[in-house]
Amino acid sequence: MQRNLQRALIVFLLLCINIITGCAPVIIGGGAAVVGGAVAEERGMGGALTDTEIRTRINLTWYQHNREMHGKLGLTVHEGRVLIAGTVATEQMHLDAVRLAWQAKGVKEVIDQITVMGRGETLGDVTRDSWITTKLKSNLLFDGQVASRNYTLVTVSSIVYIMGVAQSQAELLRITDHARRIKGVRKVISYARVKGDPAL
Repeated sequence: MQRNLQRALIVFLLLCINIITGCAPVIIGGGAAVVGGAVAEERGMGGALTDTEIRTRINLTWYQHNREMHGKLGLTVHEGRVLIAGTVATEQMHLDAVRLAWQAKGVKEVIDQITVMGRGETLGDVTRDSWITTKLKSNLLFDGQVASRNYTLVTVSSIVYIMGVAQSQAELLRITDHARRIKGVRKVISYARVKGDPAL
């Protein structure tokens, strides 16, 4: 009970900060909906407060990083699973949105449904990048030594970006090795952190 009250206080303080910075409408709307219906859900009040904390932290981080990006993306959090959807202007915004979402404490999975406008790539480039990402996801899914759901994988111009939380340094190296072995991959960049390390 005391822990739930502490979480509620944290959420309240974060919401107050957001009001001061001018981004209250987006965050309060989602937070109130989650807390209001929490008692009736299986996750309970504690789980809902945690999800609200995650949602608030991500929104605030996005807003401080890039207001345009923050305004174009929608965010849903349930039991630590984060769903991001929307359309952004550049691939860099896309990468930043996912990377920053993974940095929030308590995030277990990030589901990336972001669309990028005006990539400036040919259909062949997009098809190749999509194939690389699909191939890598498939390889990780059948690797019993990798918890694939803990990662978001994005390929841009044959460069593979790895984001998420690794169970160990060995697991992260294994994923990187999988990516490097795929035909057509030019480079692998990891933004993932090892479980237990502090979020950036």
